Amino acid sequence: MSGTPVSVTAVEDFLTTNGKSVSGFLCPEFPVPGSLSRVPDSRECQLRYNPCDMKGKTLNIAITGVVCLTAILLSNRLGLLSGQEAKVPGSGFAAVPGQKGGQDVFGPYDPVQNWEKPLAESLPELKGWTFSQATYVFPETPDRVFVAQKGLLPLLPERLKTTWLPQIGPSLKFPVGMGLPMRETASATPSCGGIQNPPNMPRNPNCPDVSDGRAGRPGVDWRWDHVIVVLDRNGKVVEDWSQWDKIWGRPHDIEVSPYDPEKNVWIVDADNHFVSKFTHDGKQRLLTLGTPGVPGDDDTHFARPTFMAFEPDGSFYLCDGYDGTRVIKYDKNGKKLFQWGQKGSKPNETRPGYFNNVHGIAIDPERHFVFINDRDNGRVQKFDENGKFLDQWNMGPRPPMNIHTLYMGKNHILWAADQGSNKLNAYDEDGHFLYSWGTFGTCQGCMWGVHGFVTDSEGSLYTASVRDGRVQKYTPRKGANPDFLVGKPWGSQ
Repeated sequence: MSGTPVSVTAVEDFLTTNGKSVSGFLCPEFPVPGSLSRVPDSRECQLRYNPCDMKGKTLNIAITGVVCLTAILLSNRLGLLSGQEAKVPGSGFAAVPGQKGGQDVFGPYDPVQNWEKPLAESLPELKGWTFSQATYVFPETPDRVFVAQKGLLPLLPERLKTTWLPQIGPSLKFPVGMGLPMRETASATPSCGGIQNPPNMPRNPNCPDVSDGRAGRPGVDWRWDHVIVVLDRNGKVVEDWSQWDKIWGRPHDIEVSPYDPEKNVWIVDADNHFVSKFTHDGKQRLLTLGTPGVPGDDDTHFARPTFMAFEPDGSFYLCDGYDGTRVIKYDKNGKKLFQWGQKGSKPNETRPGYFNNVHGIAIDPERHFVFINDRDNGRVQKFDENGKFLDQWNMGPRPPMNIHTLYMGKNHILWAADQGSNKLNAYDEDGHFLYSWGTFGTCQGCMWGVHGFVTDSEGSLYTASVRDGRVQKYTPRKGANPDFLVGKPWGSQ
């Protein structure tokens, strides 16, 4: 049995601490070595640690036993102090260390089963219809959860008879089966709901004409209403912002600044090229940035903006965007302060400050960092609050990597949603990979195309998926390593 080396001085100190002394057991001639290189067994004790020539084998055995026992006890104690104690299995890489069996399919979370309730439970007039492409979810509080979506889709039958499709190709059938989705929602509804710009405006290239039927049948294959809804903590609709349905092209991000006492609601619309600020109850539209329906790259136009993020002083950043190549910073009143970014050469641009598809932002307001997802170049670029380049890192091999958005909470861990691997990936602020979890599928908690994710003040996590049209809620698992959780939002208690 091996152990920690033990010095004679340590043996003396141990015996003294426990009311004994070496001199009380050993005569001066006792040949004790300078250190015990390992814990000896009883036979070795008798051979190596012979006490002085004293009468009586009983005393000899007793002294030998005391020395060996002291060495063993002290070695065990020092071993604990030197970090040789037994660790809980899974510490450092399992979401719940010590768990017996199982796996980290959902990381440190448990999915709330069937959290998003059928629309007809709250709005009976929507019987037969369900959620469409879910572009973003934002829990202002656990009891007020905003959802942005591209209108509504018809409910599908729970069971469909398998149909072979030789007209498309050999060996093809639908449904495919084995838990694969029956419908891809991202392309099931046309942007803008078929609403075109007025004749006195230029045509919006992101709003297709639906009159020829190539974008599906309005009222049959899709509906353009209930684009913004609000759910309670149980996933039931409690607010309906349908009064604004006709202004949307494709709402892409919803934010409420945690530093705004009035809790105004900001919504970024990608395909209609604007950002609007609403009162907390949604009854008034207070401000609009950009020119709705008209793309551009000057101070009054955007090119499909994507996401925004707030600083504690009320200033905010806007990613512009799918077709734009810049990040714009505004003051709290919406006055432009400055911008940075130039058009890069995708797909492998490495020059600092060059972008192709500015599709995700996360900030650290305490350390003054701004993280930008340069999506088409497969990297994250790190800046300070003035747009000064600090660092960058590649996000992995393409395919499958396809990062769609970023998020950072109060624990300073940067998370990225990867639509390619259907995982959420964690990094420190210098880009070092820490952890990931997630799996593809239609099960509760499985993912397909997470486009937005965020936590609430209670630590629950929400995801919005563009591919399957689901908004899901996850709660932290009992005993989960807190370092593996997505951080609570800035400004929360």
